[in-house]
Amino acid sequence: MQLGLQIPNFTWPNGPAGLGADLAAVARTADQVGFGYLAVMDHFFQIRGVGPSEAEMLEAYSTLGFLAAHTERATLLTLITGVHHRPPGLLAKTLTTLDVLSGGRMMVGIGAGWNEEESRGLGFPFPPLAERYELLEETLRYLLQMWSDDDGPFVGRHVRADRLLNSPPPLTTPHPPIMIGGGGEKKTLRLVARYAQACNLFNTPELEHKLDVLRRHCEAEGRDYNSITKTVYQLLDVGDNGEKTGELVEELHRLHDLGFEMAIGAVPQLPRLDVLERIGTDVIPVVRQF
Repeated sequence: MQLGLQIPNFTWPNGPAGLGADLAAVARTADQVGFGYLAVMDHFFQIRGVGPSEAEMLEAYSTLGFLAAHTERATLLTLITGVHHRPPGLLAKTLTTLDVLSGGRMMVGIGAGWNEEESRGLGFPFPPLAERYELLEETLRYLLQMWSDDDGPFVGRHVRADRLLNSPPPLTTPHPPIMIGGGGEKKTLRLVARYAQACNLFNTPELEHKLDVLRRHCEAEGRDYNSITKTVYQLLDVGDNGEKTGELVEELHRLHDLGFEMAIGAVPQLPRLDVLERIGTDVIPVVRQF
């Protein structure tokens, strides 16, 4: 089992002036101690449950470019990009650029999106949920075509393009892996079965049921269920002094037994590097043996 570090909160003690240095140190440490994935949210305002809207929030893909320059091994992704935030061509080109410049370490994290407040606040379009799901499927088709040998036109209900030219192509072959986030049983998990290489689910009592639903969608789509990497959002909290390490390892073992190959989540004590180092010595070597 692998661990991924998500960084959702940038309200750190040294403030914006120290954020670049602090974030670089966090990224380097996470990379060195063995986190397999490094993720940021794709939000423009801070989200409920983490802090007030007015709290510090960095744009996701600029941040991933910064993180790429300060790491060597970890796969980089958003958890999760709202499909309505960027036109598919811009998203595809951004992802390709980051994959090339990071040496092939980019993963797509995408979903239907939800935060109406930030979209209305900044003037982004925020179509109804049904339309966002339509746009999500079109965007997935667009990405796959742009990462193929077909540079012809694309015609969808919401997106039309004359030529999907993408030079240079991504280094990751056949393309950066696609993770679709969310547990919607009728649409989201169907799209996982049809298009994605990974899913991401929240750690809720419904986890086993969600996996069963995904399995049924895979059967309907003729897809090998085992070819999809199952990832779960799990807070990576070992406590301020390591007192919760055993509890975290036990929960990660349970999640692995359910079929999850990767757990990704926040470390509440960031930007403390000693906590990341503790995870690197006391958790990551253990869960790799699961």
